[in-house]
Amino acid sequence: MIDKSQLRVSLVIPVYNEESHLAFCLDAIAKMTVTPFEVIVVDNNSTDESAAVASQYSFVRVITEARQGVVFARDTGFNAVRGDIIGRIDADTQLPADWVAVVRKIFTDPAVAATSGKIHYYDQAFARVGDRVDNFCRRHLSRVQEHSSSVFLQGANLALRKDAWLATRNNMCHLDGIHEDFDLAIHLQEVGFKVTFDERLVAGISSRRIDSNIASFVRYLLVCPRTYAFHGLRSRFYMYIVGFIWMCMYVPGYLGYKSYDPSTGKYSLARILRPRTWVTRVDPSTIFFDV
Repeated sequence: MIDKSQLRVSLVIPVYNEESHLAFCLDAIAKMTVTPFEVIVVDNNSTDESAAVASQYSFVRVITEARQGVVFARDTGFNAVRGDIIGRIDADTQLPADWVAVVRKIFTDPAVAATSGKIHYYDQAFARVGDRVDNFCRRHLSRVQEHSSSVFLQGANLALRKDAWLATRNNMCHLDGIHEDFDLAIHLQEVGFKVTFDERLVAGISSRRIDSNIASFVRYLLVCPRTYAFHGLRSRFYMYIVGFIWMCMYVPGYLGYKSYDPSTGKYSLARILRPRTWVTRVDPSTIFFDV
């Protein structure tokens, strides 16, 4: 077993126009019981004050990536880390105080190369329902995918060994229309690295992805099976089932998100008619080649 106290955990946060969420994310990191070895914010051509917000935190190192797309920002951040373990989260991720401590504990097992965990929707009126559905799907998928070496990773709450990244980074796909976190997991397992789903690793995320029309939401859901289909993996069939479950959750999820005020913990149907106060999250499977 590896001495967990010796494991240095580096956090990487790809950012594109996230000034309204980034401080919330970084404030949570500042309150951790075990602090990360380093925190890297990768500014991916933001046109708002995202970089300025990140620069206000003394423990944050801001770097830039001119090629537009989360996959490029991820690569740049991962290549810049100096720690042993790379933690990857989104700008709207809310990490619990013990997240780094849990990561260290998981990676004392030398067989584990990468892992993802449970999700909590912190800005959703029906969070308990959404959390349970999400965790059920993730738990079931991890069990069935384990037999085919196609366990997923979730970009808002994942960690992997730097050595595993260095060994596989040249194999990664940089394509429009696939999920970069799924692609990362697939390529890691192609060369024999072990990817796991560990329920000890918990993170809060926003459910703002659902704040879109039904057609856009369905297109986003279909990216999951498309990623596995691109690699010729039968796991795509499980993803169609999961996508159908989440499609059925669209209406209650949308109403729950729009009606809920996370600052007060209360919800009101009147809020549904109010205009959005921040930008809907950019589809992470979309890459723009205009720079």
